[in-house]
Amino acid sequence: MTNDIKLLGQHFQVPIQMPKDFFSVILEKGSLSAMRFLTAVNLEHPEMLEKVSRELWMRVWSRDEDITEPQSILAAAEKAGMSTEGARALLEKISTSQMKNQLKETTEAACRYGAFGLPFTVAHLDGQTHMLFGSDRMELLAHLLGEKWMGPVPPAVSARL
Repeated sequence: MTNDIKLLGQHFQVPIQMPKDFFSVILEKGSLSAMRFLTAVNLEHPEMLEKVSRELWMRVWSRDEDITEPQSILAAAEKAGMSTEGARALLEKISTSQMKNQLKETTEAACRYGAFGLPFTVAHLDGQTHMLFGSDRMELLAHLLGEKWMGPVPPAVSARL
């Protein structure tokens, strides 16, 4: 798996580095606080979701940095372009029942689709639901969307996939 991840990182031109203490980071510390924070971002500032998600991902999988402590989450949000005040306001909401319940609902919906790992993509097209598992399914997603797959690093800035 480690070798595959390194090769995928090269292929997709994504700077990936396994956390030094992988099992502690993934199994012990986890990402619950970060997921609750992203839930709050999605509910209140959905335009920031991709940027904040990407920065949290980069902290763990590129720079082997923490995403569990409040200051780490704030640093990721600020680096993604959120104001300090806005990020702090969202961070205060991650322990509320609203955020906990919303994350549970999102997780349960993913399980109903059959999600069992990441990345897991659900595409709703022409009244049908298509579930795709794995980063190697982007070409198939492009096919479903009627788009031309231009590879992991499209040559044009205007490429949709």
